[in-house]
Amino acid sequence: MAEPAAPDPVPSQWEQVDLLALVALDPPAAQPAAAPDPEPAAIPEAPPAQVASAPEALLPESAPEPVSAAATPEPEPAAAARMPQRLLILDTETTGLTPERHQCIEVGAILFDVASRSVLSQLSFLLPCERNPAEMVNGIAAAVTRIDQPVETALRLFEDLVASADAVVAHNAAFDRQWFGIGGLPAIERPWICSMEDIRWPEERRLRTTPSVRDLALSYGVPVWAAHRALTDCIYLAQVFERCTDLEMLLQQALEPRLLYRAVLAYSERHLAKAAGFRWNQPLPGAWSRRLSAREAAGLGFEVIPVPADSERPDRDAA
Repeated sequence: MAEPAAPDPVPSQWEQVDLLALVALDPPAAQPAAAPDPEPAAIPEAPPAQVASAPEALLPESAPEPVSAAATPEPEPAAAARMPQRLLILDTETTGLTPERHQCIEVGAILFDVASRSVLSQLSFLLPCERNPAEMVNGIAAAVTRIDQPVETALRLFEDLVASADAVVAHNAAFDRQWFGIGGLPAIERPWICSMEDIRWPEERRLRTTPSVRDLALSYGVPVWAAHRALTDCIYLAQVFERCTDLEMLLQQALEPRLLYRAVLAYSERHLAKAAGFRWNQPLPGAWSRRLSAREAAGLGFEVIPVPADSERPDRDAA
């Protein structure tokens, strides 16, 4: 009966244990002394020290598991907090491919609410130009751009739409974003998502790695009735988003940080790079390259090398 008293001192920090000790005290009068109580209390302290010293060698192996398990859920809420609730779907029409020699002559924009899959506002306006060498592509006559219209009002509304958005979506964003901050168009300080490069569309849609707006729309059952006007292409993307049940997941993955990677493959293995969505000579001259997140790069079946940002050239291919 004296040995069961050993576990009692462990919780001796609580006053109730002293009362139980007094009850056990009645038969033997020598045991109720206060001196034995501190001694057993010191005994439990030694085992924890001994037990702790034994697993110390195991701690480096067991500690990473709880840490990683605790760290894994944390990025999810953080990513959810960064999840854009409103998108500004944007497209431009230009007189050529380079801002140094050409200009933007049309802007189309749609403010889109992700949760409700709804269009909130849309805008399209022309910017005046003297000539349009790309008229055969976009169908915009230079004379039409010079017809009097409230351009300044349209620009102010466009700035309000940008301010209301959490992110900007464009098909071939590398091409569209280069026209903002110059030539009278405001700079856009929002994250950009490329619906051609950044969004990994579901495999069941059977799309190319970098699909055109037309192919993307048709894969989601969106009728294609016109092409190469800014607002028209924005409408196609908005209607795709309306039909996209996994839009939140696609946007979250699209916002992962990306770097340009170069495939390290022999010439006879170039088909592997092409199948993985790498493009030859664009945007990295003389190489198979593609923008990837670290997660995507690690999942490839061949070696890739990050490319310094100053080694690439902008993608001039029009959407």
